[in-house]
Amino acid sequence: MSDHDPAHLAARREAVAERDHERRALDEEFSSFYRATVPELIGFLINNGASLPVAADLAQDTMIKAYQRWTEIGHPRAWAHTVASRALGRRIADVREQPVDHVPEPTSLLPDPGAAAEWEVRHDVRPLLDSLPPRQRQIMAWTLNGWTPSEIADELSMNPEAVRASLKKARRAAAAYYREREGER
Repeated sequence: MSDHDPAHLAARREAVAERDHERRALDEEFSSFYRATVPELIGFLINNGASLPVAADLAQDTMIKAYQRWTEIGHPRAWAHTVASRALGRRIADVREQPVDHVPEPTSLLPDPGAAAEWEVRHDVRPLLDSLPPRQRQIMAWTLNGWTPSEIADELSMNPEAVRASLKKARRAAAAYYREREGER
């Protein structure tokens, strides 16, 4: 069978068409995941202490890595949160950037940079999270994004009881925080 044989050429065209179809299907699947996950991931990173621009950058970097490994990832939502959380930890440990005094310009990831600040004020979660120690804040941020203690333990390679203990302490601190705020009013 030669490369110029009509049957061989037809088989090659069919194989290429099948690969293209599979790639388009994977791209559509990833695109749907991306649209559903990026806003949640940005909020998750903000809850973990990132500024809005840093959260958007880390979310985008995480999505690039996810796209590159899309066929290898078994649980994309968990994978994305874990990768983004670790990237934020590295960013916090290796601070080199200077804070900015102005609100960033709108981008496709952050169409309205002021919206996150409005959300924070409306939900009053950020000041509470800022008051927590790093581990409690991390556990509370995962919890606020809908993860159970067992799932958090799996994703952070922790003992489930340690997660539950940190969550219990964070909840107690939250209750005290809100009681104190109510007393101020």
